[in-house]
Amino acid sequence: MRWKLLRRRLTVSAPRMAVRSRLPWPLRWARVAVALGVCAALGLWAFESGRSLAGIEAGGREALLRLRGEAQRLRRERDQAQAVADSAASLLTAEKAAQDRLAAQVRALEQENRALRDDLGFFQALIPASGDGIAIRALQAEVITGNRLRWRVLAINPARNAPEFRGHLELTLGGTQGGRPWRMALPGGPQALEFRKYRRVEGICDLPPQAMVKNVSARLLEGTAIRASQTVDL
Repeated sequence: MRWKLLRRRLTVSAPRMAVRSRLPWPLRWARVAVALGVCAALGLWAFESGRSLAGIEAGGREALLRLRGEAQRLRRERDQAQAVADSAASLLTAEKAAQDRLAAQVRALEQENRALRDDLGFFQALIPASGDGIAIRALQAEVITGNRLRWRVLAINPARNAPEFRGHLELTLGGTQGGRPWRMALPGGPQALEFRKYRRVEGICDLPPQAMVKNVSARLLEGTAIRASQTVDL
């Protein structure tokens, strides 16, 4: 029996035995705290020693102050450059506005000059020619945008105390279309026309495809009688 008890204690099937410390837990926590404090003190000492060896303690403040001054100088330079850029942008905007105003004035002057030339031609055409009777003093035509024709007719009656003219204006276009002779009357037919001294008529008509206008003819009709006619080549 003793041999069995001894073998059971010496083999794997022997009962487990727990070893417990006799120190109370407040002392164990105090020992851990002391160890942590010693480690923290050693770490702080190592950090301070390294900083002293690297010269940070001596020149760190001076370097920091120098860097702060450099940052302030760079900020001032940035603000100055930004102010210059804003001034340049304002000048460019003002210059562009002035150029736009000048361009608008040039366009207005060109339109006014064109209108003055038209009025000059109109009043020159009003100068009575030799002889009396109704006449077409100005017939103008030009092709615009490739397939449209702008035309203008000035009819006058230079006779004194002339009766009012009541008739029609007939406009005919001549040229080629696709290499063949071509003629076309004003769309809508002859236009009714009434005047005593003068009358200026103008308009725009569409041209058929591949049409090339070479001449324009205008006639003033009173009933079936032709009172005046004129042809202009383009």
